[in-house]
Formats: sequence, structure tokens, C-alpha cells
Amino acid sequence: MSASSRPASPLVGQPAAPTASPSLAPGLILAAAVAAAAFWLGTVPWFRNHGLSTLTLAIAIGMLVGNTVYPKLAARAGHGIGFSKTKLLRAGIVLYGMRLTFGEVASIGVSGVLVDVIMLSSTYLAAYWIGTRVLGLDRETSLLIGAGSSICGAAAVMAAEPVVKGRAEQATIAVATVVAFGTLAMFLWPAIYHLGVDHGLLQWSAREYGVFVGSTVHEVAQVVVAGGAVSQEAADAAVVTKMLRVMMLAPVLVVVALLLSRGSKTAANGQAGRTRITVPWFAFGFIAVAAFNSLVDVPASLKHAAITVDDLLLAMAMAALGLTTHVSTLRRAGTRPMWLASMLFGWLLVGGLVVNHLIGQWAR
Repeated sequence: MSASSRPASPLVGQPAAPTASPSLAPGLILAAAVAAAAFWLGTVPWFRNHGLSTLTLAIAIGMLVGNTVYPKLAARAGHGIGFSKTKLLRAGIVLYGMRLTFGEVASIGVSGVLVDVIMLSSTYLAAYWIGTRVLGLDRETSLLIGAGSSICGAAAVMAAEPVVKGRAEQATIAVATVVAFGTLAMFLWPAIYHLGVDHGLLQWSAREYGVFVGSTVHEVAQVVVAGGAVSQEAADAAVVTKMLRVMMLAPVLVVVALLLSRGSKTAANGQAGRTRITVPWFAFGFIAVAAFNSLVDVPASLKHAAITVDDLLLAMAMAALGLTTHVSTLRRAGTRPMWLASMLFGWLLVGGLVVNHLIGQWAR
């Protein structure tokens, strides 16, 4: 072979040609398709009447596809699915602030705010203590289940996942507890109210019942159903109280990030070296959007469009979570996560009744 026909050899030290970065498109298209299916099912009366939100349906469909077809598509779609679980999720949490105004929160009064603060903080602290100390669960799973039970269901689980550095299967387990016990609360709470009123055990107005529902039920969709089962007044009070819990998502994540950072520093043999704090910047964006929505008279059409986009972003994030969760992993998690969620459910019911009663008596 002549010198001119030999392939040119690379120069020593010359960097290799850059490889093409994987495309986001296949994964985004897949996540969007699952989200679209969830939106469609969400319009079916049976799902809507049973409080199964688009987010819940998205993760369920995602898990179905993830455990059947997705393994064959993972090589091409993985990059876009990962993008959906992180970037799209955080954008969705920020845009979630368009659902809130500070005026709506103020309408439930000091008593409603106090009930929310007590129930949220006590439930989250109980989740961490019972999960890690009593049941022997890992910290991440305990905190994710606590977020779903105490704040705003699946959206809170997804928002907390990057802060606590949880894995996809841990987040899925937490979302599953939200679906199971939030659905149970959705039917049980109205029955308890009617039973208590009929037998003179509860002297609550429809508004007071609504505050109880908003401060204790997991998902926004479940809150709407549980409140509406009594009256429209109860439903309105329940949704506003629930929105206050949603607004607490940002400060709670900041506190969790700071405490986890402090714990990591203590665990490192007592060394005082710097420990990186995972700052949930999207939580501050959430507050900023809520403030904007409170101070600026946003046209109804624009607000509706923003909420629709937000629903899509969150549904795609949930779909991506479901696609990357394998049933075998959930089986290995055992029954302890459900035990934790059931104990928190018991506290939300019994503790919620007691706290709402005492705060209601104080407010009168």
C-alpha cells in the first residue's frame, strides 16, 4: 500500500471528534403521548368522579408502557425522558404558581392558616421519624412519602425528589401511597362528616368541613371531590385551604434542603468542611409566579392557557417517572412504605379532626 493510499492516522494528543449528543425528541414525543392519553382518560366521567387526576393517570400509563414496550425504546428515548423528569418538572412547578393568589389564601383567615401549618409540619415530621426510626425505611423514601401526604400529593413528591436526591422508584412508591390513601380519604371524609352531623358529634359548618378537607386530603382533585360531596361552599373552602398547602411547598423544600445539608456535614466525621446545599431554585420561581398572579390582573384566557401548559409539563414529568419505574423494584420495597403511609393517613384523619376542632373553637 502506498503512502498516499494509507488512512491518515490521528495526531498524537489531538482530541477525538465529538460524538453527536443524543436527541431529546424521541423521549419528549413518548412522554407527550403518554400525557395525552392521560388527559383523554381524565375526561372520562368514571375517572373524574373518582378523583383520579391527569397526573395519577399519567404515571399509571407510564408504568404500564415502561414495563412492556419502553425497554426496547430506552436507548433512543432515554435522554428525552430524563429531561422530562428534571427540566420539565421544575418548569411545571414554577408555573403551578399561576393557580394561586395571596388574596385567595387570605380568605380562609388566620384559623385556616394555622390549621394548615400544624397539619403540614406535624405530618412531615411524623413521616421522617416513623419512617426512619420505627420502620427502618431510608431517608429519601420517608421524606417523599411525607411530602405527598403533607403538602400536595404527587406534585410535591416530584418537586421533593431532586431536593432529597431520591430515585425514580422511591418517588413512584410515594406517588402510589398518595393515590391509595388520598382516594380512600376522598370517600371516607364526607361519610364521617355526615355521620358526625347526623349524630350530633360534629358541630361544623360546611366551611369548617371544607377547611378540614383542604388541610388533610392529599391531591387537589381529591380535595375537590371530597368537598363537593357536601356542598359548593365546602368545596370552595377546601380548595382555598389546599392551595395554601400548595403555597407552602416552596419554603418546606428550602428548609428540607438546608437540614439535609446540615445533616451531611455532621455525618462527615464531624468535619467542618463545606457541604454543597441543593437549593431548590424552582421553588423560588413558584413563589414569584404566585406573587405575579396576585399583583397583576392576568386575563382569564392567558391564565387558562398557562395552567393548560402547566398540566402538560407535569403530566409529561409523571409519564417519564412511570416509564423508568419497574414493577420488580416496587416489589422489593416491601410493605413498609404502605405502613408509613397508613400511619400518616390515620394522623391526617384523627389528628386533623382534633386540630380543626380545637382551632375552630379558639377562632370562635
